[in-house]
Amino acid sequence: MITERRLARMREVLEHRHDDVVVVIENVHDPHNASAILRSCDAFGVGRIALVYTDQVFPEISGGVAAQVQKWLQIERFDSAEACVAALHAEGIKVYATQLTDDAQDYLDIDFAGPAAIVLGNEHAGCSDEMTALADGAIIVPMVGFAQSLNVSVAAAVLLAELARQRRDLPPPWTERKATLQQTWIDRESSLR
Repeated sequence: MITERRLARMREVLEHRHDDVVVVIENVHDPHNASAILRSCDAFGVGRIALVYTDQVFPEISGGVAAQVQKWLQIERFDSAEACVAALHAEGIKVYATQLTDDAQDYLDIDFAGPAAIVLGNEHAGCSDEMTALADGAIIVPMVGFAQSLNVSVAAAVLLAELARQRRDLPPPWTERKATLQQTWIDRESSLR
């Protein structure tokens, strides 16, 4: 039997989750980076992850780095950037690719109050050309030092912190998706006891 305290914790976590935010991980190959991204998603109230792996295999998640949060996330897999972006656009979600392009916008200039997806690309190549072309815009975290960019997992945390800051006074609504997810968690936890 699941305890009232555990039920209350599940409800509290879900009440802070943003159903209209998705983090897309595209061909990130390092298991520590992928694991740290998942941990940051959970920490900042993003429970939806989309995986696009077209030329890499999704790495094995490091339980220690991810703090075992992967079991609390909704993870969808897509075979192509096109399929991923089409699914997100069908939900009315704007897609922002993190990419060093001439027209990339400073992430601080982006309004993250509405439905948004942040695409984090491969450590060496960044987001694919296809993903960048399909996205609604490219965003960057400007650098003032000698480094051209941040590590992908650090960039994820910086972007998600800004998204959470902008949404601080916009509590996410309780949705059917959350209710279904809560029941899934309850069923899973009950079966483990």
